[in-house]
Amino acid sequence: MHRVGRFILALAICAGLFSPIDTALGQGHQERKVISRTAPIYPELAKRMRIGGVVKVEVVIRANGSVKATNVVGGHPVLIRSATDAIRQWKFEPAAEETTELIQLTFESR
Repeated sequence: MHRVGRFILALAICAGLFSPIDTALGQGHQERKVISRTAPIYPELAKRMRIGGVVKVEVVIRANGSVKATNVVGGHPVLIRSATDAIRQWKFEPAAEETTELIQLTFESR
C-alpha cells in the first residue's frame, strides 16, 4: 500500500508540473505569428550519438517582435543550445505589449 501511495503522489506532482505550462501561456493573448524563422543547426555530437527529441523553450517576445529572453522548459541537453541560438534570431509580428510563448522544436536523429 505504501508503494501505491508514493506512485499516486508522484503522478499528481508530475501532472501539476506539466499541465499549467501549456494552458497558462495561452491565456490572455493569441499566439504571435513568426515572421522570420532561423532553423536550428543539428549538433555534430547529436548526429554521432543519434540523439533526437523535442526541445521546449519559453520565449519572451518584445512588443516590436524581437526575442527578449528564452527559458528552456525541457529537452535533451545536447540539443538545447542549438534550439535557443536559433530561436533568439526569430522575429515575430508586432503586438501592443510583450508576450510569452511556448515553442517546441523537434530534432530528428539522422
